[in-house]
Amino acid sequence: MLSVVVSGLRGRWASFLGGFLALVLGVGLLTATGLGLAAALDPPARAPERFASSPVVVLGQDRLTVEVRRGPGTALVSRPLDRPQPVDAAVLRELRDRWTLTENPADVRHPDAVGLDAPAEEVRALVGDRARVLTGAERRRADPGHERDGHELTGLNALLGTAGGVAAFVSVFVVASVFAFSVALRRREFGLLRTAGATPGQVRRLLLAEATVLGVTASAAGCAFGGLAAPPMAGALVDRALAPEWFAHAVGGSAGWPYHLAFWTGLCVALAGAAAAAHRAGRTGPVDALREADVDRDVLPPGRALLGAGLLAAGIGLLVWTYATEPEALLKRKTYTTLPMLLTGGAALLAPLLARPVARLLPVPRGGAVGLLVRENGAAAVRRTAAVAAPVLVTVALAGTLFGASESVALAKETEARQRTAAPYVVEGPGLRIPPRTAGGAVVSASGPTSLFVRDGAEAVVKYGARAVSDPAAFAALARLPVVAGDLRRLDDRSIVVNEEFERRRVGEEVEVWRADGSGPVRLRVAAVLARGTGDNGPYVTRAQAPGSVPDRLESDRPLPAEAAAANGAGAGAAPAARNEAAATGLRLVLALVLLYTVIALASTLLMATSVRGPELASLRLAGATRAQALRAVTGEAVLAVAIGTVLGLGVTAAVLGALGAGLAALSAPVVLAVPWAQTGAAAGVCAVVAVAASALPAWRLTR
Repeated sequence: MLSVVVSGLRGRWASFLGGFLALVLGVGLLTATGLGLAAALDPPARAPERFASSPVVVLGQDRLTVEVRRGPGTALVSRPLDRPQPVDAAVLRELRDRWTLTENPADVRHPDAVGLDAPAEEVRALVGDRARVLTGAERRRADPGHERDGHELTGLNALLGTAGGVAAFVSVFVVASVFAFSVALRRREFGLLRTAGATPGQVRRLLLAEATVLGVTASAAGCAFGGLAAPPMAGALVDRALAPEWFAHAVGGSAGWPYHLAFWTGLCVALAGAAAAAHRAGRTGPVDALREADVDRDVLPPGRALLGAGLLAAGIGLLVWTYATEPEALLKRKTYTTLPMLLTGGAALLAPLLARPVARLLPVPRGGAVGLLVRENGAAAVRRTAAVAAPVLVTVALAGTLFGASESVALAKETEARQRTAAPYVVEGPGLRIPPRTAGGAVVSASGPTSLFVRDGAEAVVKYGARAVSDPAAFAALARLPVVAGDLRRLDDRSIVVNEEFERRRVGEEVEVWRADGSGPVRLRVAAVLARGTGDNGPYVTRAQAPGSVPDRLESDRPLPAEAAAANGAGAGAAPAARNEAAATGLRLVLALVLLYTVIALASTLLMATSVRGPELASLRLAGATRAQALRAVTGEAVLAVAIGTVLGLGVTAAVLGALGAGLAALSAPVVLAVPWAQTGAAAGVCAVVAVAASALPAWRLTR
């Protein structure tokens, strides 16, 4: 059978080219992203910078440890503080009495870390649990760039994981679509094999053997391609400030698991894509060798219909359930990245069922025979139309949902930030100076970032990003927060303004809180409760509960003094929330990837479909159609299929953005939805251009 498989692949290489390229691209991307994840999860050992000459470093406490309930007993949980705290003064005295310390001259009075040359065990015995003792590579925890690297790696892991997941998701659809359409075109061939005595099992094994050869070859080529592409990819991420500088040199090391994962994933994708097609091919009867009609039959097998309906129902059900139980989750990137894939997958599987009614509804020019022919051919050849519409649907749906949800959340946050204050003058920037109270009689509200650690029941401790206000009276006068209970004017040094996420959120209740430096706990009375909004509504405390907080926002009812606005180059005016450029770059990367897959699928499908339409085009010419009319009919069908996929993709986008809008309304946040017409239009336009070219070239050759 192997010789039959190889000769078949050689003779029909054009039919398998699209699937082969899609697998090479998918496996290559999985390899490259896997190598990037391997480098990010296991970064190379780097020499410490701040205390390079000290074998032992004593670091101030950088974690809060609290005892919580775990079942019948208790356990200790730790949460990271915003920054390491100064080393305890008593510890410093004891260390200085025994050893010579290496200290930073800038913070010699209250250092957060000191270095020394001493036996580590003796230092640990002396320090106990009053500070952390670091040796070896752990000394990098005292470097100022350590926390920044951690944040960059978190975003990098999300970016690479999303790109790899989308690659696997789209690869399955492209490969399955190519195999399914190839089997449909080979119906008469399989009928001849059955007439010659081949059993259904032999036909299935033939197709699965073809998929295995294709998968092994493409996966091996993809692994080689991914290994070569990983270093340039890492360099591009570093150039765009999406990864630490050392990342470019760490990618492509000795990690072998990304190659294994990518290779076997590619092979499984090839076999999974061919399995359904092989089952259908095995059902081909000998009579199909004599069939000449091109009207499609049984375009939606029960298995595909069941799977598509299940995915569609699961996607809609999860959207409704998330909205009903946890609407704030609809605003998270993980939700609006994964849930649309269920809806997109279900709609793509049901494309043969949806293509015909959508084709009937779309406006097609009726001014002549060509328009009528385009509509009727598109509705009759459902399998061909659906094979073209499905990848377009995936592209438009992912472009619309990913960009639309991301932009909508960002706009909602910006609108909410503008609505949170009645001050006509706002200055933002790190380390602002608060003007004196006598500055023209202006009401000035200053606030800065801090963190609060709050018990969530008896089993957990939650870290909240909070705001610390300097003047509670000015804050209450200028704030326009969505208060659902209480009064902002009751905020003082012994109280707190919470939001609806807090377990204890009744006015007058006491909340147990640890401060940003780990001190506490203190019990603060709830002065007011805010709506949850987009996630930035509180909590609020005064600076008495926020040690180390420095104002980064000034709000005033009058123009602020120049020295306040010029403290760090900040300008006056409403300052919108900064956009996450890293997330936007990741979305553009994902869209480019999906668009490339779609181009491969469209070109492959239409080249196969049009190349076998010679008799049909010859009959059309004999009926009196000119060559130009025949070409317009073929390209018009391709454009109609692209339009069907675009409409279905916009339907998925509308469902996701509608759920997001409902979630924003449930959170009492501004409902500002951004439909990414530019991205969806560009994706549909590229698909249309590729579809026209891929159908016109073989049609032009056949009508010569």
